[in-house]
Amino acid sequence: MGAGHAHRLHRPGDSPVHGLPPHTKLAAVFAFVVVVVSTPREAMWAFGLYALLLAAVAYAARVPAGFLLRRLLIEVPFVAFAVLMPFVAEGERVEVLGMSLSVGGLWGAWNVLAKGTLGVAASVLLAATTELRSLLLGLQRLRLPSLLVQIATFMLRYGDVIADEMRRMRIARQSRGFEASGVRHWGVLAKSAGALFIRSYERGERVHLAMVSRGYAGAMPVIDEVTASRAQWSSALALPGAALVVCLLGWTL
Repeated sequence: MGAGHAHRLHRPGDSPVHGLPPHTKLAAVFAFVVVVVSTPREAMWAFGLYALLLAAVAYAARVPAGFLLRRLLIEVPFVAFAVLMPFVAEGERVEVLGMSLSVGGLWGAWNVLAKGTLGVAASVLLAATTELRSLLLGLQRLRLPSLLVQIATFMLRYGDVIADEMRRMRIARQSRGFEASGVRHWGVLAKSAGALFIRSYERGERVHLAMVSRGYAGAMPVIDEVTASRAQWSSALALPGAALVVCLLGWTL
């Protein structure tokens, strides 16, 4: 199973976190996110402890804070949504800096920001310490449906191919003096998108025929079988285990 070229989210290294089998890290991140989402929003201190746990993982993985923070920019749309919630939500109001804000909206905004940021940070750490190909092998090891794993594999492998096709089409348009500068050029861009779709579809058909001619029968062969020892599972599950303790304290205190 291949997954194309190295992705910019991955940060090569030889840390203990990098060395863990991919399926153990996938299970750990999933369990951590479930625990974070299950934490009551009123336990604000708990989310601070979760952030410290992720910071400890980042330190062990030798992932710089700047690298992590830059990748967190992907959640900007969710931040914008959270900022609007106190203004549009109904219910009890409170004055903050001369603005009338909804109490429920403030709690909702905090809930989205805290849990969303922690979830994205955990995902970024997973991607930074695990190659894409290894992630796919981990998903297969965790018994994710084979069809979904194959779709993800081809998406990752041929995403760069489609992007390169888009780049060549853009260069061809520019070499003919075309520059999109207004609504009147949307028709040309729409035709380009249609042409790209047709080329991608035809390429997919050729790839499928090539695979069938080589014996493909609906399942990709497993080249590397990933396994994990009990010690490796214990190391990976230390993060969600500590988070679970914090969550239980958040519900009881």
